[in-house]
Amino acid sequence: MNIFRKIWCRTVQTVFRLAIPLMPYRIPRKLHDCGEAAALIAESGKKRVLIVTDAGVAAHGLTDPIVVALSAAGIPFEIFDRTPVNPTVCAVEEALALYREKACDCLLAVGGGSPMDCAKGVCARLIKPKKSLLQMRGVLKVRGKGPLFIAVPTTAGTGSETTIAAVVTDEKTHYKFTVMSFCLAPQYALLDPRMTATLPPAQTAETGMDALTHAVEAYIGRSTTRLTRRCAVNAVRLIRENLPKAYKNGGDLTARSNMQTAAFDAGLAFTISYVGYVHAIAHSLGGAYNYPHGRTNATLLPCVLKFYGKSCQRRLAKLARCSGVSDKKENGAACNEFIAWIETLNKEMNIPSSLVVEARDIPLLAANADREANPLYPVPKLMDAEELGEIYRAIGDTTAPIETHLQYNGKFN
Repeated sequence: MNIFRKIWCRTVQTVFRLAIPLMPYRIPRKLHDCGEAAALIAESGKKRVLIVTDAGVAAHGLTDPIVVALSAAGIPFEIFDRTPVNPTVCAVEEALALYREKACDCLLAVGGGSPMDCAKGVCARLIKPKKSLLQMRGVLKVRGKGPLFIAVPTTAGTGSETTIAAVVTDEKTHYKFTVMSFCLAPQYALLDPRMTATLPPAQTAETGMDALTHAVEAYIGRSTTRLTRRCAVNAVRLIRENLPKAYKNGGDLTARSNMQTAAFDAGLAFTISYVGYVHAIAHSLGGAYNYPHGRTNATLLPCVLKFYGKSCQRRLAKLARCSGVSDKKENGAACNEFIAWIETLNKEMNIPSSLVVEARDIPLLAANADREANPLYPVPKLMDAEELGEIYRAIGDTTAPIETHLQYNGKFN
């Protein structure tokens, strides 16, 4: 990256870092069972709830506890269960149409990050009905008061129950973009480990590694606060102690509860301190190939940390020691042990070390990641599209066939 662009990026990041104490971050209030959520909705005088979820969550009966609680409280509800793995503009518009058609006045998102992002997209459209989601992409373009919004995570990883960001894919261009505003954060998060007990091992692994990525990127970035560093360290410690247990025994409710806390803390950390190039690259790959976000993050994380090199060494070493991953005093050794620990976790949980990437797509994917991350993400080391392209080549299997590839048209609209 040329020197003038570096100066611009660091200037923008400094402004945002200095403004952190003035920003109206909202920490969702924790609820602990579905009955408590139903009582809250009834006390708030809400007339009808839209439950936003996906087909898999609904098919596994994970919406049943909240449906039973709402029915017992006499609260009418509608269910939108067509959220795709990577929520699309079309899905948001369909959910919004149902919300309006049935005169709903409350949103309840049940699932992982996808239903929560879809519900946040609905919030954004309700607050700014004359603007499309694409017009609201970016930072702080949505201001106003949204409906009562309760997030019910059925995974422990995305941290979407704490965040101000909705990540949505334009299905026409395969462009994955972010709408980020304070009013999109849920007011409440229902953290009940029983809601995650039936999550299959693969999804447990991928979402757990998603939480780890949030914590690591928030900690090694240049916009940390005392709160976010504490949250990130606690998240990594809890993940180290509990993710393997939850992966091997989904019925271990103590491990599941601890993973929910880890996801919540990691989500809070990156909401305030932002993420980095792992997420920017993962978003581009998810939009192009529909890869699950957690799996992509897990594959990318050790590779990107190696690309950062000495620029993240001091911070990563401190995180390794504070979280109990390493006791080595020398920073380089502690960093290497932390990265090796991530690679071992991935291997033990059958997460791939590479992803299929079409070589012809890399320039466009890298340009998209560059546009997302720069100038906002306070990464340890600044990289432009050409440098980011090397990361795609490092983790990408460009020789294997892929069924769905990016519709290359030279640019994203």
